[in-house]
Amino acid sequence: MTAFPFAIVGFDLDGTLLDTSGDLTAAVNHALASVDRPLLSVEEVKPMIGGGARRMLEQGMAKTGGCDDATLDMLHKRLLAFYEANLSVHTRPFPGALEAMDVLAARGVKLGLMTNKIERFARAVLGDLGLTHRFASIVGGDTVGVCKPDPAPINAMVEGCGGGRAAFVGDSIFDVCAARAARLPVVACSFGFLTGPVEELGADAVIDGYDELVGALERL
Repeated sequence: MTAFPFAIVGFDLDGTLLDTSGDLTAAVNHALASVDRPLLSVEEVKPMIGGGARRMLEQGMAKTGGCDDATLDMLHKRLLAFYEANLSVHTRPFPGALEAMDVLAARGVKLGLMTNKIERFARAVLGDLGLTHRFASIVGGDTVGVCKPDPAPINAMVEGCGGGRAAFVGDSIFDVCAARAARLPVVACSFGFLTGPVEELGADAVIDGYDELVGALERL
């Protein structure tokens, strides 16, 4: 078996490794309901995911009538409290994700995770699903003080894995821009929480399922 071209493969969390849409929608709707706003469907919330909880909530409030910054701050705290207590009710890995990670690990690849989710939330949901041990490095949106699309958190993830040639797997423009800025090749997931056609993200490769990931990385 030939050597794998990457020493490290990093993953985004929401919409890439895990389908968190059900639990994030419940958290958004908890905040909306507390101020008598109409509730949103999972499909309405999916495109709002990826830029952090506050940005997700801001879009939810805009869709249901808007709000001022003070109200948004208050509702953001309510959303986070509810989500922390209900992180993994509906959340599950996307089909084939664990098997693809097993193949990469067997090829000697270190796995990293970089998400705009608060680090303690990321670690909690990974712990609930028994996945924490798979990652050599876990970096959240608050770990280094900036979020994607800034490259700093991805660089921190690579450093936490011990350094080496790395690639990143994500589903949003935040992922692609951060990887580009960090000079990493990036694979986009067409099954993620997209805001438009996946081809418009400008990734180096697109996969329609995790059975395509290892081959896509080998071709980069």
